[in-house]
Amino acid sequence: MDIKQAVTRLSALSQESRLSIFRLLVRCGDKGLSAGEIAEHTGIQSNTLSFHLKELTTAELIQSERQGRNIIYSLKIDGMRELIHFLTEDCCQGRPELCKPSSDCC
Repeated sequence: MDIKQAVTRLSALSQESRLSIFRLLVRCGDKGLSAGEIAEHTGIQSNTLSFHLKELTTAELIQSERQGRNIIYSLKIDGMRELIHFLTEDCCQGRPELCKPSSDCC
């Protein structure tokens, strides 16, 4: 991943609605959700939801698949992994234990 791709993905996530959608789809795993289900869970109106879904798809963070009459949106795991790897590839100057969450975190 180059820096332009990273900026595109981070920009897509830097908006509250899109971050909410992304986090919802992370929790759903590869099962995914329809646009209607995403709207129901997030409270985002359908007229703006399609814009946010397009931005996340363009950033290669989510993907869509037609299933019958529905389009199901799900996490694009490779896109997320690439971004995480890009952000942490030089983590802590060779001391990865510094990057682990503290035990009292979650």
